[in-house]
Amino acid sequence: MSGSGTGNTGKPAGWGATGAADTPAAQLRRKYPTFNDLQRRAKWRVARFAYDFVAGGVGDGAPNVAHNRAAMDAVRIVPRYAVDLSGVNIATSIFGRDYGAPVGVAPMGNVGMVWPRADAILAAAAQAARIPYVSSTVANVGMEELARIAPDSLWFQLYGMPAEHHRLSLDMIARAEAVGAHALVVTLDVPMRQKRVHDVRNGLVVPFRFRPRTIFDIARAPFWALEMLQKGQPRFENMRKYVGETASVGELASFVTQNMTTGVTWDDIARFREAWPRALVLKGIQHPADAERAVALGVDGIWVSNHGGRQFDAAPASIDTVPAIAAAVGGRAKILYDGSIRSGLDVLRALAAGADFCFAGRAFLLSVAAIGQAGGGHATAAFMEEIRGTFGQAGIRSVAEVTTATVLHPNAVRFEPEGNAAGVEAPRRRVG
Repeated sequence: MSGSGTGNTGKPAGWGATGAADTPAAQLRRKYPTFNDLQRRAKWRVARFAYDFVAGGVGDGAPNVAHNRAAMDAVRIVPRYAVDLSGVNIATSIFGRDYGAPVGVAPMGNVGMVWPRADAILAAAAQAARIPYVSSTVANVGMEELARIAPDSLWFQLYGMPAEHHRLSLDMIARAEAVGAHALVVTLDVPMRQKRVHDVRNGLVVPFRFRPRTIFDIARAPFWALEMLQKGQPRFENMRKYVGETASVGELASFVTQNMTTGVTWDDIARFREAWPRALVLKGIQHPADAERAVALGVDGIWVSNHGGRQFDAAPASIDTVPAIAAAVGGRAKILYDGSIRSGLDVLRALAAGADFCFAGRAFLLSVAAIGQAGGGHATAAFMEEIRGTFGQAGIRSVAEVTTATVLHPNAVRFEPEGNAAGVEAPRRRVG
């Protein structure tokens, strides 16, 4: 994340104000101006197994993580100049709510292992920035506490728990409604557990087992180790209601393993739609036919995602499937996106490809891992500055104007009527 921008003050966005400021926040943005700077700092600061957990993906060498990045870098925006930029405004709305920028914090599970109470840090930062924060089913801070921290920003992500006809899933939905979550995000793209090679090699299990390799990793990360010692091992707090308030870390982890066994079906989604009165989003859509079926069930949002390269290493890059899915949906539902969102430029690329709203995961979490408590605010401020600056550089004054951008997207996937896909080779304008 490279800084830029001064806010919606009537002045053109740019790096100048932050580059010259002497505030602690500006100093941090000069010290860690990009995602790569934060990633390097996080790798040094936290235990290796914790860093690999967030940075890695499925498959040997996490090939889909790299593929997502390469695909994002291939998307080009043709800038337009001589535009009056005195009123650049990155605020937007989705599902009837106003937000400060078209980016939010994606759901991430067990992030307390990366940095203690990272869920709470990111929720507070999202609330301060007026952007969505999506809490995971397997968060380490319970949804009830997160609702108190981020009442204007909280969404809730659900993994299906099919036992007893989704009794637990439906109870989670009822709890999310009771705490005021503004949207329910049902994850589709985890139908089976996958082997994440980094985690296997690191012997990563919950709760931690202190093997020689683990002890060595902890010893070389003293700041992280001290925080963990003070705060304790992270727990799956949303599960306490079902296991017991005094349940151990191991008991909560075993409960998750036993109950999150399969994905959800279209029949399950219909039940969730009936149970949930607010905006319903399906996360993990990669094919227009699945998007069509979701819209037919009354879903409000289609979240295009390949789980950050963490589930299926042969999946196409999310950015390359957005245009066809947006075209198929045709405005009947909102298009949400995640996948290698590391900067304000990436947000513009995804919006120009057809998304209505973007989410980032690693960029936010690695900022917390690198900086600690200040990392959440650092990431939100950097994103918002960069989005303003990138909009201005492209000659775009608002989220609505992104639809006028000329996009060069050589790897966009074209889905044939029979369901086969072929790459689109020609430069193209945004569709949808």
